[in-house]
Amino acid sequence: MKKNRAVAVIVCMVLFLGLLTFTSVVGFGPTGTGAARNIITGLDLAGGVSITYRAVGEETPSAEDMADTVYKLQQRVENYSTEALVYQEGSDRINIEIPGVSDANQILEELGQPGSLEFQLSDGTVVLTGSDVDTASARSAADSMQNRSYMVELVLTDEGAEKFAEATAENVGEQISIVYDGEVISAPVVEEEIDGGTAYISGMENAQEAENLASSIRIGSLSVQLEEMRSQVVGAQLGEEAISTSLMAGAIGLILVILFMIFVYRVPGAVAGFALLIYTGMMLVALNAFDITLTLPGIAGIILSIGMAVDANVIIYARIREEITEGMSVGGAIKEGFHKALSAIVDGNVTTLIAAFVLGLMGTGSVKGFAYTLAMGIILSMFTALVISRLLMNAVYALGVKDKKFYGETKQRKPIPFLKYRKVFLTISILLILSGPVSMGIFQATTGKALNYSLEFMGGTSTNVTFNEDLTIAQIDQEVKPVVQSVTGDADIQTQKVTGTNQVIIKTRELSLEERTQLNEALAENFGVDENAIEAESISSTVSGEMRMDALISVTIATVCMLIYIWFRFSDIRFAASAVLALVHDVLVVFAFYSISRTSIGSTFIACMLTIVGYSINATIVIFDRIRENLRTMTAKDTVEGIVDASITQTLTRSIYTSLTTFITIAALYVFGVPSIREFAMPLMVGIVCGGYSSVCLTGAMWYMMRSIGGEKEETAKPAKAGKA
Repeated sequence: MKKNRAVAVIVCMVLFLGLLTFTSVVGFGPTGTGAARNIITGLDLAGGVSITYRAVGEETPSAEDMADTVYKLQQRVENYSTEALVYQEGSDRINIEIPGVSDANQILEELGQPGSLEFQLSDGTVVLTGSDVDTASARSAADSMQNRSYMVELVLTDEGAEKFAEATAENVGEQISIVYDGEVISAPVVEEEIDGGTAYISGMENAQEAENLASSIRIGSLSVQLEEMRSQVVGAQLGEEAISTSLMAGAIGLILVILFMIFVYRVPGAVAGFALLIYTGMMLVALNAFDITLTLPGIAGIILSIGMAVDANVIIYARIREEITEGMSVGGAIKEGFHKALSAIVDGNVTTLIAAFVLGLMGTGSVKGFAYTLAMGIILSMFTALVISRLLMNAVYALGVKDKKFYGETKQRKPIPFLKYRKVFLTISILLILSGPVSMGIFQATTGKALNYSLEFMGGTSTNVTFNEDLTIAQIDQEVKPVVQSVTGDADIQTQKVTGTNQVIIKTRELSLEERTQLNEALAENFGVDENAIEAESISSTVSGEMRMDALISVTIATVCMLIYIWFRFSDIRFAASAVLALVHDVLVVFAFYSISRTSIGSTFIACMLTIVGYSINATIVIFDRIRENLRTMTAKDTVEGIVDASITQTLTRSIYTSLTTFITIAALYVFGVPSIREFAMPLMVGIVCGGYSSVCLTGAMWYMMRSIGGEKEETAKPAKAGKA
């Protein structure tokens, strides 16, 4: 690269960073309209709309029908936000909380009024009911003259498809009316027999009409007929302190990581720091561009991704140092370093991206939101490492920074005999994993609770209190929560203000009738509230059984897909199996930590486990990539055990540095964050340490043992077939 071009590259990068900074940070101003200000925030950060529905009918609906309705409504409201919550209140009520919006009437109009839905023939015969409809969505198409038409696509259940095929075959040319709460909302004519389970209602005047009809059909397909009971705007669950401390932790963590990179890698470290600033700015802009709802765990996830984004740079710079140590010029080392690091970076990130894609496609709620943020972080981190960092490194070199002292060299280390101690490592891991079920058994016997499930998993009691004044969130935290905890004996308390009123919604564990009375008396005594105006209802978990099953199925499929990809890339299923076993190991150890430490298992638990899955696989891929590379060049004097030990030793610095930089960002979050964030940060720190341990001490050993079991002898080992990098 010539000097003039190098200067142009640096100037462009500085301007690009300035543009990103202006686009994102300007949003924090009182009149700003930048990306940071327009990011959609969740209920915990900014509040939203709360709508309560009540089942109608002479009989109380069954628990199965209510659970089915909650699940279907959860899928409906995800059109507004992946962080929307749906849960049962009492025996016949369902509550919906949608973050980032403030107009309840608009949501009610768009969501529709849940009621009965029937497909009727002209004589009133019911062909289908709402339960026969799987999905309904607005569609559009253009003809050869580019005239656009609008329609509604119906996808029926298997049973509904059979009934509809029979009805349409017998009524070609006749109308089948769609009746919603006794009113005909559409009466399409049957043009032909529809036997595929998918039908189209055409003739819509515009996209809005198609969407309105689809919305009515979707909401009418619920198992229970509902009517609106109340709607209100609720405030943030957490105060400004939670947001400000998290942002401060992020800034401190970012600065510490940049300083660490400069100290360790010198000039390349400074380049990495600059690229990291660009990555952070792009992340903020992307959050706004793709309308991803940001919650407090989401902020933690982004701060975590800052640490993970360093990983690719560490791999590259370690390679550059190795090439310089081998006697290559700095210019050649930079080129070769990026080239040799490419396969490990691509394999590690694509593997995690596959997991994100599966989780986003099949997951629900917070799982889907996590997947979107993860995928975005992976793509942006790869771009900054492979494009931004490369351009800047070449530009800095072209401007005359060519002395080896600015880049450093790798100290030659004698291979550490990791495989020699594999039985010790495996024993330690087995003991760590077994400590989970053992501690669960002990706590089950002594406290009746094997795990410390939070409100999101267990449900509880929702108490609506009207105070004599409009309390701030800080006052609620400092004055109200201690009173509530004195009655419940449990610190897991969630509070929400109802905007425009003095009402506060207090969610706690399930309270008995006696405890509800005690709480009412305590609130009246300490705050002078009217006991008769206090309302309490039992609420279900916000993480339903279906959502948990969706998460489990999604993670299982994602793991299988990762296994297949690693198998394909390394042409050896033993690499894939070892990586997956290490991943499972990390998850089980962190789960044991949750059990022993009694850390609350709530919505952040799923995000934590998914983060560990994404993080763990990356470190393993780097070691396997080096084993694959060394196997290609092994000689008759080399042994497979020696190759594995050498490969782990060669990548040890990278493993330590990556774990350390990620740990720094999360540690800052733990030190400066509020209690709810600390409960998220601590298991992540355990997962980071565990992921580094399993990658270094277990993965290579497991691959080696599988290879030995396969009958390949150590003394006559041949280079293994490897996929192209």
